Amino acid sequence: MFFKEVIGQNGIKQRLIQSVKEERVSHAQLFAGPAGTGKLALAIAYAQYVACTNRKENDSCGECPSCKKFRKLIHPDLHFVFPVVKTPKFKEPVSDNFLEEWRMMIGQNPYFNVDQWFNQIGVENAQGLIYSHQSEEIIRKLNLKSYESEYKVMIIWLPEKMHVACANKLLKMIEEPPVKTLFILITENEEDIISTIRSRCQLITIPPIDTDSLTAAILQLPDAEGCDIRNIVHLAKGNYGKAIELLQPDEQTLFNLERFKELMRFSYGRKYSDLFKWVDQVATIGREKQKSMLNYCLVVLRENFIYNLKNRELTFMSDQEEEFSKRFSPFINERNIIELTEVFETAFAHIGMNGNPKIIFTDITFKVMKLIRK
Repeated sequence: MFFKEVIGQNGIKQRLIQSVKEERVSHAQLFAGPAGTGKLALAIAYAQYVACTNRKENDSCGECPSCKKFRKLIHPDLHFVFPVVKTPKFKEPVSDNFLEEWRMMIGQNPYFNVDQWFNQIGVENAQGLIYSHQSEEIIRKLNLKSYESEYKVMIIWLPEKMHVACANKLLKMIEEPPVKTLFILITENEEDIISTIRSRCQLITIPPIDTDSLTAAILQLPDAEGCDIRNIVHLAKGNYGKAIELLQPDEQTLFNLERFKELMRFSYGRKYSDLFKWVDQVATIGREKQKSMLNYCLVVLRENFIYNLKNRELTFMSDQEEEFSKRFSPFINERNIIELTEVFETAFAHIGMNGNPKIIFTDITFKVMKLIRK
């Protein structure tokens, strides 16, 4: 991947390029920022530039054997670690077990989010993790000599999903890695990474994509023709993945919206039988999808609360969400927004701790039923 293929982020690109030119490549770097801002794309472009044998002024050459292997993500000195799940085939899974799907996902769109990745690998009732035994694989690979490049590069996507035992085993390796080893950790929730790992990394904050760059990128998409590009850029908030989703909503987003609308309508109407059917449905969709739905509910609640201010610049809802909110938003107000937020945040935490989903979602329905009429 080339730096020129990364949308926007010109200041970050120049900083990374300059570090290579001045031979000041920090051995452990933490790329932190919101989803959809190009952190993974930047990390791969950076690794390709480091390994390129014929670097240009502001990008890798694309022609040397190293660049050609990076384009296919098959360079022997490039390693990836990312959240995976246990399956009947892989009882103790490591990232290499899902490497084919990973390369395919990046090839399609390197701006994918965690929900899209879990859908790709078929997460059901498990939660995606970087398991403790992954640390042994990382240490084994990095203790080998580099095959072709000066540097061995280890890109860890979403280290906040790393099992504590795995993180602790890597502390020594990250602090004192073998010579010419480069760790790039990519996070969307910096605070969820254990502090001992954060303190060992050079922090590089990746901001949302600037408006001009995002607009230009969206205009290149086939689905953009005839759309309100200005509104899509506003709603995307610097997130290219979100912009793609707004142009063509995926199944998970549509599912989340419908379940939210049902929950609120049934709760307001005190439709107990419908609510129990709703619980039965969402209790079986798998924990990662349940967490995605709960997080979506939190976002939509916030947007409905702000929608009451009648200031379009402050709200970030799709046309479908806004159509529902025109009538629904008055029911989300200063008397219930804090308590409703706590209901969904608590449920999210309990699902993450492997709580019984049927009990958790039943609890939500009774609490929402009480709060929606406040």
